[in-house]
Amino acid sequence: MVTKMRNLLIILSLTLFTLATPIGISTANAQKEAVVGTDGFADLAERLLPSVVNISSTHKPVEVEDFPDMPHFPPGSPFEDFFEEFMDRRGMGMPAVPPASLGSGFVIDAENGYIVTNNHVVKDADEVRVTFHDDVTVEAEVIGRDEKIDLAVLKIQTDHAMVAVPFGNSDELRIGNWIIAIGNPFGLGGSVTAGIVSAQQRDIQSGPYDDFIQTDASINRGNSGGPMFNLKGEVIGINTAIFSPSGGSVGIGFAIPSNLAKPVIRQLIEFGRTRRGWLGVRIQSVTDEIADSLGLSGSKGALVASTTKDGPAEAAGLEAGDIILDFNGKKINEMRDLPRVVAETPIGEEASVTYWRDGKEHKAKVKIGELEKAEEEGLVTEKPREEPKSDGLTVDSVGLVMRDILPMDREQYNIDDETNGVLVSDVTPMSEAAEKGLSAGDVIVEINQKTVEDAVKAKDIIEKAEKGGRSSVLLLVNRDNDVRFVALRLK
Repeated sequence: MVTKMRNLLIILSLTLFTLATPIGISTANAQKEAVVGTDGFADLAERLLPSVVNISSTHKPVEVEDFPDMPHFPPGSPFEDFFEEFMDRRGMGMPAVPPASLGSGFVIDAENGYIVTNNHVVKDADEVRVTFHDDVTVEAEVIGRDEKIDLAVLKIQTDHAMVAVPFGNSDELRIGNWIIAIGNPFGLGGSVTAGIVSAQQRDIQSGPYDDFIQTDASINRGNSGGPMFNLKGEVIGINTAIFSPSGGSVGIGFAIPSNLAKPVIRQLIEFGRTRRGWLGVRIQSVTDEIADSLGLSGSKGALVASTTKDGPAEAAGLEAGDIILDFNGKKINEMRDLPRVVAETPIGEEASVTYWRDGKEHKAKVKIGELEKAEEEGLVTEKPREEPKSDGLTVDSVGLVMRDILPMDREQYNIDDETNGVLVSDVTPMSEAAEKGLSAGDVIVEINQKTVEDAVKAKDIIEKAEKGGRSSVLLLVNRDNDVRFVALRLK
């Protein structure tokens, strides 16, 4: 009886505690959850709105060429009225109106008049104007643009009072943090929306340094270039893109992290252009099969597919097949981590690199070059990829048909005299090779990091790997002088 009474008291106590405590919020965390007061974001928005501007730009009108002249008719002819109406309907009888684009921006330096926005807002603009929250409009000059992460810096000269906003540390963001966005959606003027950080480090395939913050705050056309604020009033992102089937907000917006934007903005102000670090390598992702074939535990790092002749990496002794695991003390967990870390490294600095080769780690010092200079010299290029067909030696375990390269192949498949290996003459449909994107016309240069120059040797290496219990083989493939590693699972 005593035990039953004790259990009943415990149940009653728990029931009273549950009734007294709001569902989902413990008493210990209740104060932490009360981030937004009864006025919501009103005080914060009131303080930040004057720092956000509307950006409007106009472009030179497109001239229509080779349009037939209107025939000449006697005065008063009914045909004259008909053709004039025909031309007016198509805008040919009216002066051309320059196309315009609208966006947003924010003041980062009130003393010197610097404003940040997106590159696509002002790209190819003939005139750029900045409109403040109180409707005062001034002309602006574009002093620097960066297409790779879609940023531009404007400069204005005005007596109008400006309020600058500071940058925050985007690395401190956590998924679920409150944020507010201010911008110029659909040209309506300063508008405030709120949401949370939905995800981080999003790669939306818009450029080589994609590392976007995703938010559910309403971001629409015209918000581009506007700031994303944390609750301290610091800029932790620059709104730049949305995912939308309809063109309007569906709760998936993307912002450039402040820590990615800050060094670029500094360079644009100082040099009028970017000056990014350059390593001189072409890289690809490390898959589980590639890691296994090279004896590396886990698919991490960036695989060097090739090095630029006389580039920084080649001078430091890096080679195709190396996997870069650490750059200047920063772990390279994924391939896309490396371009950003290298880009942010000062030009001329000696960077430390840890890489994987021959089943163990090695270290090297690399003197960083300048990406923009390498691009001007044609050292950074993209090669097209094509395919054709023929007969050869079949390797069923991977679905490849290979043969030696003939003189006629070099002309047919655009293979230069310096490229040696075996030609892929055909690929078995639905095979491992087909799934990995190999096609007729590719040249296999190495298999398991061993040079191959005839199809018999190539087949022998694959079959020995299979008999030796290896689960995959690693191929170095050349396609139109664009080399990459491909790991093929063995049956």
